[in-house]
Amino acid sequence: MSDRVPVLKLGQVLLVSIQVDLEDQIVLDLQDDLAERIVATGATGVVIDITALEIVDSFVGRMLANTAAISRMLDAETVVVGMRPAVAITLVELGLSLGGVRTALTLEKGLALLERDRTARTGRP
Repeated sequence: MSDRVPVLKLGQVLLVSIQVDLEDQIVLDLQDDLAERIVATGATGVVIDITALEIVDSFVGRMLANTAAISRMLDAETVVVGMRPAVAITLVELGLSLGGVRTALTLEKGLALLERDRTARTGRP
């Protein structure tokens, strides 16, 4: 049995903190788990915390973009937080600018970004 990435609920946001090496099966499980949790909870936002990732490759970059696209299809905006400078540089060098994936430096800034979006969309704080 492979490791699973936990998906935690914080209000209307699901938090995914990646603390393990992202092997193919772990990523597939994460995408399935996250999609199910978005539907089950009615979450309007997803924060993917990659602070623990020191290196990335094209697979990880595609995974982040695909996960954000799946979430968006289920009406939940995604923000990737905690990206290290070396990770950002590597993604750009690989030609993976993660179009459509929003980023924030910290978890707090990512949550604030989703809150601003929710307020703008609903008109309620």
